[in-house]
Amino acid sequence: MKPLFRIAMCLLAVVLLVPGQASAKKKSWSFGERTLKQGHKGKDVKTLQKYLTRIGIAMEADGVFGAGTRSAVKIFEGAQRRKVDGKVTRTDARVIKDVARNGGAVASASVTGGALPKAQKLKLPATRKPRPAADAPLALGPGSVATVGSDGLATAPASAPPAVQAVIAAGNKIAKMPYIYGGGHGKWEDDGYDCSGSVSYALHGAGLLETSMASGGFMKWGDPGPGQWITIYANAGHMYMTVAGLRFDTSGARGAGTRWQKDPRPTQSYVISHPPGL
Repeated sequence: MKPLFRIAMCLLAVVLLVPGQASAKKKSWSFGERTLKQGHKGKDVKTLQKYLTRIGIAMEADGVFGAGTRSAVKIFEGAQRRKVDGKVTRTDARVIKDVARNGGAVASASVTGGALPKAQKLKLPATRKPRPAADAPLALGPGSVATVGSDGLATAPASAPPAVQAVIAAGNKIAKMPYIYGGGHGKWEDDGYDCSGSVSYALHGAGLLETSMASGGFMKWGDPGPGQWITIYANAGHMYMTVAGLRFDTSGARGAGTRWQKDPRPTQSYVISHPPGL
């Protein structure tokens, strides 16, 4: 019986050892699963650093949340009017993803070898208030398609209805303003606008919308299907519109320098609607 006893004891030791080894293995965190702060390491930190670089704060994606990453997070928080503490909560992670994917950018900065230089700490992007309508007369062009100039502003076609011309005029006022998560939803004249805040502002400028709405609200707004002049594309995470053939969209605005863009984008997964009569 002794050999059998020894075999049984060996098997018991293996059973007890395996859970211990599994628990000792480090968890691989995905970005947004935990609050990130200085001292953390992992692939989620690396993802954070890549997002911040995409937004405009260049840094090495080494997966180590050091003083430089903390300073970069503070820059982002200040630019997005969030609590400036250098930590990334789950909510902050969602905002960072949204800003990175929808055209947000902060003042150009670079993080190398640790903390940012003092001159760059908490440097916010330059912002401006929307220009009064009297300072931005609407130019009209030929045909039925709007165009975007080298200045990033749109020119409405002369054949467009007055409401469409007014949407373009309002869109021009904020076309080059910063992307701020939630911007344009607490007040019309804001320091920056997110995707739905941008569309809301332009429609409001033409008297087509009384209050700003999130993208989810636009999924149930207007008449279904594409419009002749204005078409709204909305889903739970993003939205944009086309006006007289031009796309008004925060996504891609950073590269183009304006919300007005010539190139179309895929429309799958979007609910399509238009303002009644347009």
